[in-house]
Amino acid sequence: MRSEKTFVESAELRAARADADPRKDRVDVPGPARVTHAANDGRVAGARRYSFGGTAGIVTSVGLIVGFTGAAVSKGVMVGGLLIIALADNITDSLSIHIYQEAENLEGRSAFRATLTNFVARLLVASSFVALVVALPIALVPPAAIGWGLLLLTLLTLVLSRERNVSASREVAKHLLIAVLVIALSRLIGAFIVAWVSRG
Repeated sequence: MRSEKTFVESAELRAARADADPRKDRVDVPGPARVTHAANDGRVAGARRYSFGGTAGIVTSVGLIVGFTGAAVSKGVMVGGLLIIALADNITDSLSIHIYQEAENLEGRSAFRATLTNFVARLLVASSFVALVVALPIALVPPAAIGWGLLLLTLLTLVLSRERNVSASREVAKHLLIAVLVIALSRLIGAFIVAWVSRG
């Protein structure tokens, strides 16, 4: 009888310890799966270092060129706007990324690397559009910029989709649709500005 009581008490103690153990809700992931998960996290973290800057550089540059074309501005004004995006606006966005990452308690060196790589990515992308504007006749700049921008966005999306293990076709379609909406809106804004100024 005593041994039975002792056994019951021991079972209760074990249950109490299990309830108090903070590890009880942890799911034990098998070794290979844990390694794969860590590798995926590392690839996604690597993509975070350039995905924002690359995407912002592509969509903003194309939108600016198309909007300026609708407003019938010169190539000099176009280049000036792209350089503002490549430098001043880029620095502002990079600072915003850095502050956000610090607020998320990201390790200082990792936050700095992500900020720097996003800055460089956007600078390089915007510079490629500057080269297009300088090299091509003004009439060819909009279609060339749209084609180049959509190609870059597709390639970037394919890389990110592969790293995240998601459907590439769905991601590409979604991102291209958003880019086309931005382009159309930029064109409408440029045309509206021309019409509004002409009326005045």
